[in-house]
Amino acid sequence: MKRNIEQLSKIPYDLLVIGGGINGAAVANLASQAGIRTALVEKGDFSSGTSSKSTKLIHGGLRYLENFEFGLVKESLRERAVQLKSAPHLVHPLAFVIPVYKNDKRPLWMMKLGVKIYDVFSGRHVIHPGRGLSAQEVIHFIPEIEQENLTGGVIYWDAQMDDARLVLENVLEAESHGAHVANYVEVRSFLKENGKAVGVEAKDTLTGQVFQIHAKKIICAVGPWTNVFQQKERSRSPDKVRTTKGVHIVYRGQFCEHAVFIQSQRDKRIFFVVPWYGNSLIGTTDTDYKDHPDDVSVKDSDIEYLFEEAGRVFPKEKFTEDKIITTFAGLRPLVQKEGAPPGKVSRKHVIEESFSGVQYIIGGKYTTYRVIARHSLESLLKNKSSGSKSEETVPLYGGEPLSLTPEILQNEYNLPPDVIENLCRTYGGRVRDVLKLTQQDSKLGERLHPDSPIIRAQIKYAVDVEMAQKPDDIILRRLPISYTGYDIPAFRDYIHDCLNSNITID
Repeated sequence: MKRNIEQLSKIPYDLLVIGGGINGAAVANLASQAGIRTALVEKGDFSSGTSSKSTKLIHGGLRYLENFEFGLVKESLRERAVQLKSAPHLVHPLAFVIPVYKNDKRPLWMMKLGVKIYDVFSGRHVIHPGRGLSAQEVIHFIPEIEQENLTGGVIYWDAQMDDARLVLENVLEAESHGAHVANYVEVRSFLKENGKAVGVEAKDTLTGQVFQIHAKKIICAVGPWTNVFQQKERSRSPDKVRTTKGVHIVYRGQFCEHAVFIQSQRDKRIFFVVPWYGNSLIGTTDTDYKDHPDDVSVKDSDIEYLFEEAGRVFPKEKFTEDKIITTFAGLRPLVQKEGAPPGKVSRKHVIEESFSGVQYIIGGKYTTYRVIARHSLESLLKNKSSGSKSEETVPLYGGEPLSLTPEILQNEYNLPPDVIENLCRTYGGRVRDVLKLTQQDSKLGERLHPDSPIIRAQIKYAVDVEMAQKPDDIILRRLPISYTGYDIPAFRDYIHDCLNSNITID
């Protein structure tokens, strides 16, 4: 897959999608499969904004029950089942333990009731039935946990996913159905005729080239940048999105074997400690953010908050900054609602059309991205079916079942089990596309780090097939290098060589 800027500037499209996060990628995927001539552009790399800075969960939203958002929870649980089927290599069931303490805002009876309702709403899509736990059972699951004032707990199931690759697979699938896609293309302004938007002026940020893209319809799926884009259309446009900041820490080591749902005692919100590539993902915060979305960052106060709350539940783990592998901050693009605390603002989405005919996707949550895309297209097509029903899966690039077992692949390609397992987990049904590279050049089967299952072929594949343009595209998004804690320079050297090479896959 190659960026073809000249192509974008010459073809009049039925639909231009601005924003290469999960919603934009899904819209482009559905539209291209419906036979709509589609273009997708993203000013950075695909999923480089909010869509790669989540808690990596596909979930119904257990805590939304206390806001009485039953419809959103039921819809999300149905979509969780769809994601488990559509991308089984990227979305996996995960058990969560909720420890409950004497002074928690939500007592044990409430948490037990919440999980029971959660499972009822899951219906036939329930992964495993949740159940209450005694204090001793909680300690059995999590020996490291604070035991004082522990009244018991609950265990329930949701799902974990690789957010950046889920976006990428929607992009790749869209491209395979004829969509023209390009990262590092920034939309600078809208082109209008008789007051209606008919295209955009864009800039290739890699070369500096300025060009125009013409389209009959335009969808802005730009998340936290929605207010910025609406002001490109109309300078006095009121803000439609309320942004709240969520910060995560990737902490070295897996100090807890299970995923843990924790109630904060400082501000009564919830956060998670989740196993992630052999380390621990801790997050998230939820605070209002007023500055430009490009400037979001992790503050010392964010780290202190997460360390304080995690340290209260895991007192044996002395949380120190030297064990932080990486941190990241993302912005939730919530529907504007003044006065309500961030945690009480609904995660529902709305579709709005501006005075010039540009459609904006506002709000929403990751799990329901497919529903959001379908609603967006149906709105654009004036309630005509977009070709996707709520109970159906949407084909993804690597979502088809593996034709061979990992054991057979291991013997056929003579690679270690952990390498094969990692490749299957990353590429799903497309794993052979990467493995074939190792037969063309045996060096591509070599590890980039002695303790990592990542091999050279994956870097080559990211550059030649997955449109990676910069080292961080690979280190942060195509592959989980930044989360592992391995020596990044060892990877960067080879990545630079691949990016500077003119050799491409036939």
